[in-house]
Amino acid sequence: MATTSEDLRERRKNALDNCDRWLSGRRVSVPDQLRQLAEVATDDQTDMYGSGGEVAALEQEVAQLLGKPAAVFMPTGIMAQQAVLRVYADRAATNRVAVHGLAHLLVHELNALEEVHHLRIERMTSEPRQPRPDELAAVPGKLAAVTLELPLRDAGYLLPTWDELVVFSESCAARGVPLHLDGARLWESTPYLEHSLAEIAALASTVYVSFYKVLGGISGAALAGPEDVIAEVRRWQRRLGGNLFSLFPYAVSAREGLRTVLPRMDDLYQRAVEVAMALQSEGFRVFPEPPQTNSFRLYAPRAVDSIERASIERMERTHEALSYSWQPADVPGWSWVEFVTTPNTLDWQVDEIAKAFGELLTR
Repeated sequence: MATTSEDLRERRKNALDNCDRWLSGRRVSVPDQLRQLAEVATDDQTDMYGSGGEVAALEQEVAQLLGKPAAVFMPTGIMAQQAVLRVYADRAATNRVAVHGLAHLLVHELNALEEVHHLRIERMTSEPRQPRPDELAAVPGKLAAVTLELPLRDAGYLLPTWDELVVFSESCAARGVPLHLDGARLWESTPYLEHSLAEIAALASTVYVSFYKVLGGISGAALAGPEDVIAEVRRWQRRLGGNLFSLFPYAVSAREGLRTVLPRMDDLYQRAVEVAMALQSEGFRVFPEPPQTNSFRLYAPRAVDSIERASIERMERTHEALSYSWQPADVPGWSWVEFVTTPNTLDWQVDEIAKAFGELLTR
């Protein structure tokens, strides 16, 4: 009987459960994180409905990092961005928001902006690149806000240059419309942009950041901006059900990521560039080339079912997890996967990574 995609998914899941070495992914499992938190937890660190304790400390830390007057911790980035864009829409008395057609806000959130908040989406472009000021100018009429996703994940983790970002910010300011940064991976963008988090955030009115991706937090996000905007966002957080009785575990793990992983962003970026070069010598292609963050798309000259099977077989044999599931590429016979450089990746030698992936093309 032929192997089905469902069979491969089940085999991958079982193989992942038996892995003891990871090229990417979490530094520590969630159960281990919770056990560590239990050892350090004290009553004065806990919050109540997201107020006080570690949550307040985290919000202050993020506001300082991003150079903003205030910040609010949220359970999810989806909630954070819905809330701030709703605030902008109510203030501007218009429901029109300019967004890239490949933005997470549109691609992965079940039309939440339209279904929940009745916002009207104006797509500046859907091309796999960052939007340009002339494309923003081509959107007529009054806008409540403009958003930029840094980096634009579904285009291959693409960033603008610093000069392009400055010009785009100036275009928003000249139009009198607030610029909001979807910075789910903003931490990882500083090496390429060669400017600090505060300098990047200064180009926008508000900024969202995530804690559970490369920082390795359990979950959660933060939104930073002017005090009056953040105050209104807190009201929407309550309306959207984001005031959990306690957010303590998320806040503690987020602060740990800021302390231990954030200082390593330059190392992660450099390792991504080195790995990308090594993988190309094994017959793979990378995009963008060179990478602009710690993450990039890796393309293989092998059909998706074939390389996925090879990937799973290697995982079953070595108990090493190399990547996420492979996806079919636009070119027939090719496949692709996201390569995300995390602190785990730094424990591997570059030539070891190249050899491991090379096996997927030869077996």
